[in-house]
Amino acid sequence: MRLQANQNIPLAVVEALRSKGHDVAWVHEDMPGAEDALVLDQAQQTQRIVLTFDKDFGELAVRKRLPATCGLILLRLCAASPADLASQVVDLLESGRNWQGHFSVIDKNHIRMIPLPLEYSFAAEEF
Repeated sequence: MRLQANQNIPLAVVEALRSKGHDVAWVHEDMPGAEDALVLDQAQQTQRIVLTFDKDFGELAVRKRLPATCGLILLRLCAASPADLASQVVDLLESGRNWQGHFSVIDKNHIRMIPLPLEYSFAAEEF
């Protein structure tokens, strides 16, 4: 899976995903301090799925009409340690779901997946 990990994703998660063979571009390495809009543009250009804890990406995906060739995964998870979080994220991403083409919100109780591109009537605040 081609992922664009936002800078708020811990190194343990990035390393765990890479160890499983995922192609992970990490903002912390490639574009430190980049604005969210630039991160989303880069994901579009490279057809990657954005992985983030930042709720602002939902609103950006609406405004930019993020295409179905990308994806956005908003994590709303808590873990006891970065290693526990890494394990949770790897398990979720390898669960067989089609993350590409969706805005997905993952919390401890459920996963919500909305097809891209998002309509302007979509209320990002509900996440």
